[in-house]
Amino acid sequence: MNPTSFLLQAVPVVVQQPEYQDVATLFWKAGLSLLIGALVGLERERSRENSHKLFAGIRTYPLIGLFGFLAALLAQVVSFWILVAIGTGFFALVIVSYYFEAKDGFYGATTEISALIIFLLGALVFHELYAIAIGTSVILALILTIKTPLQNLITKVQEEDVYATLKFAIITAIVLPILPNRTMGPLEILNPRQIWYMVVLIAAISFTGYILVKIFGSKKGISLTGLLGGLVSSTAVTLSFSQKSKTAPDLGRTFASAIVLACSIMFPRILVEIAVVNQSLLRFIWPYILILTLTGVAASIVLLIGSKKQNTTEAVQLQNPFELMSAIKFGAIFAAILFVSKAAQMYLGNNGVYIAAALAGTTDVDAITLSMASLAKTTVSETTASTAIVIAITVNTIVKASIALSLGAATLRRYTMPGFGAVLLAGLGIIAWLLVFGGL
Repeated sequence: MNPTSFLLQAVPVVVQQPEYQDVATLFWKAGLSLLIGALVGLERERSRENSHKLFAGIRTYPLIGLFGFLAALLAQVVSFWILVAIGTGFFALVIVSYYFEAKDGFYGATTEISALIIFLLGALVFHELYAIAIGTSVILALILTIKTPLQNLITKVQEEDVYATLKFAIITAIVLPILPNRTMGPLEILNPRQIWYMVVLIAAISFTGYILVKIFGSKKGISLTGLLGGLVSSTAVTLSFSQKSKTAPDLGRTFASAIVLACSIMFPRILVEIAVVNQSLLRFIWPYILILTLTGVAASIVLLIGSKKQNTTEAVQLQNPFELMSAIKFGAIFAAILFVSKAAQMYLGNNGVYIAAALAGTTDVDAITLSMASLAKTTVSETTASTAIVIAITVNTIVKASIALSLGAATLRRYTMPGFGAVLLAGLGIIAWLLVFGGL
């Protein structure tokens, strides 16, 4: 078949294909492909070194997105192999570009790889996979943007952090598949694989905060340290700032604000844990956790407004959440609390669950939260589980207030107590509401 005959046959197909709906839809998709490319192209152009000529920038990236869209269109109209041929040609062009970049001493392939991704995203837009295309472009732009923070993170990561993370990953990869995935024990409540899943969940949440502290630094201001440190361990923040307040008593109010904020960040963390384990319980408990969060944050802001300007920085020593022994200890605590809560509920009813929650709250809130989220699927009502979690939060708040009271300076005690008092009143009010009315 000669080229003229091929074109005469191919062009009418575009008009006849019903799945294209109308020209407006095609133009809308083309425009979206251009915008996706422009998002990444803008970042590449902004980060370009003055002496470095980019393979693609603010103009080329949108064209690459459009190129991917048109390639997918031709593949639909003519043949899938058209997309393969165009994609292969574009891939070869990128390789040639990288070759000449490397000859000039620029060995990074970030721009070239991101160009390939934009080409593929343009094709995804044609097939109406909008969420994947847009989400991927945003993530790609974010990764490209945080180059400097990531490089700073690498310089701050210590050798023991790498070893701790690798050991945890190896143990999880090896042990998790062979752990029994069934309940066992006297009450048929302990599932070894599920227990380790909970360990991984808590470690991952804490590790997120740990990495944020590493990226932004633990000396970026007392309030920011309290905010980020609270994602890892609010108890560690409370203990550290309480001790530091004795050497800087004039910053007692600022330390108090950071401590209350760190303890308040624990509440959204609890929601994340519940969301992973039991979505039904999440829908029931979130208004109460929101009240606690808003109360704590508001108290922290009030304290911060009246505090002295933060002309100093304070670091908090935080342990890598992927430390193997810490993970094993949490797994043991979680299993023990799960067992005790189940036994208490069987023999003492809901009052037994509340007693177990109060005892658990003296050391940790994560374990009792996950235990209640698990039991709420089977034997414990959502009202009882929510009440137990709030009781644990309230008791844990009392423990942290006691740490600040016993270890902090007089100025810290003066301002911490009202902040914690507001959270305690909110917690006690929620407990009373749940016990009397059973929920909203």
